[in-house]
Amino acid sequence: MNLFETFLQLHHNKEPLLIGNVWDVTGAKVFEQNGFKAIATSSAAMARSMGYEDGENMPFNLLLQIVERIISNISIPLSVDIEGGYSRNVSVIVQNIEKLYELGVVGFNIEDSIKTEKPQMLPVNDFQRIISAIANHLGKKSINMFINARTDAFVFKLPSALEETIKRINAYENAGATGIFVPFITDKHDIKEVVKATKLPINVFALPALPTFMELSDLGVKRISMGTALHKSLIRSLEKTIQTILQEQSFKSLY
Repeated sequence: MNLFETFLQLHHNKEPLLIGNVWDVTGAKVFEQNGFKAIATSSAAMARSMGYEDGENMPFNLLLQIVERIISNISIPLSVDIEGGYSRNVSVIVQNIEKLYELGVVGFNIEDSIKTEKPQMLPVNDFQRIISAIANHLGKKSINMFINARTDAFVFKLPSALEETIKRINAYENAGATGIFVPFITDKHDIKEVVKATKLPINVFALPALPTFMELSDLGVKRISMGTALHKSLIRSLEKTIQTILQEQSFKSLY
């Protein structure tokens, strides 16, 4: 199997695929060395590590450079978080995806919300057309990539988040998505209903209230992402280490 086929298969095993989310080569290599079968980028962690805020503020060419360095140092599949596609123009989004494919990327997350001055969710029909255009273009060019369609009703804490999510899942599945990413969903009943709503693999996101990996497996979840959680944890650890050095006036705590 090639890397795309391996990545696709990992979403259809009995146990969920645990994704390590990275922002640089070092982290990618550590995940691979610790037995992870696939990794993905975290848009927020990558942007912040380069001095930008999340929300497509980092230049796309810089994203490509980082992705190229990561891929050249690993042998496992890499998926990339492209947020809203780094454009509101679907033809440009498709061009961006092709550039990732040419580097060896096997899949991508693309989300149905945009981080403008006032973050908002796109109308379901608008995002459905984007997914359809991407899927049709990739199909015509015989490009195999995992389209992980992210839907953000739970992120926006909509009062009817479950119903809105299921409506959007059906639309995105019909448009040609390969998988569905539902960040911020944590309630077991909600997760079970989302899994029941589609034949596509469901991806959830690391939060303190998220059920255990075993419980998620029993609920039918097929992919678990760390998102920005690891990056935030490492920054907190770095801050504590620096504070200890200053308090002790020595470097003993480093060894």
